[in-house]
Amino acid sequence: MVIEVRAATDAAAVLTLVGAKSPTARVCTCLSYRLPSRERRELDAAGAAAVIRSWCAAEPAPGVVAWDGDEPVGWAAVHPRRETTFARSRVIPHLDDLDVWSVWCFRVRPGHKRRGIMHHLLDGAVRFAAGSGAPAIEGYPLDNGGARIEQTMAYVGTLALFEQHGFTRAAETASVLDGHPRVIARRVLA
Repeated sequence: MVIEVRAATDAAAVLTLVGAKSPTARVCTCLSYRLPSRERRELDAAGAAAVIRSWCAAEPAPGVVAWDGDEPVGWAAVHPRRETTFARSRVIPHLDDLDVWSVWCFRVRPGHKRRGIMHHLLDGAVRFAAGSGAPAIEGYPLDNGGARIEQTMAYVGTLALFEQHGFTRAAETASVLDGHPRVIARRVLA
C-alpha cells in the first residue's frame, strides 16, 4: 500500500469520504467548523455537497485527501483558523496573533482503518499548510492518556498522534469529547 496525500481539489473524492449517503441524511461533511451553526443546519445533503464542491474549486483547498492508488481512503480538514469557527470559539482559545492554520477533522474510510492513514493525513496536512505559507499549524485533539475513545469522537485525533508528528501541547481548552479534554497542539512551520 502506497498512500499519497494531496490537496482536496477533487470534490467527488471528498464527498465519497464525508458526504451524505442519502439525500435526507444529516451528516457533518466537515461543515461544522467552517459555517455558522444556523447556516449549516439549514443545508440539506444537496446543499452541503454544493458547499463542498465550491470549496474544492477554491484556493486554498478545504483540506487534504489520502489516496491508495485511485481510491480516496482518508480526509483531513485543514484551513486558516481565521476562516473557521475556531476564530470565534469560546472553548478553544487563541494563543496569540499568529495566523495559524487549523487541522480539526480526520476521516478514514471503513476497510482502511488501522493502517496508519491518519498519520499520512496529518503529515499531508502539515505539508499543505507549510506549502501555503502558514507560519504554524494547530490541532485540537483529545488528551485521552491512552484510554480507549469512542470511534465517532476520534475524528479530532489524539494528543499522542499529534506529538508523534512534531506538535507540542500548547494549551488547555474548555472543550471535552467522550469524557476526555481537548488540548491545543501546535507545530511551528516557519
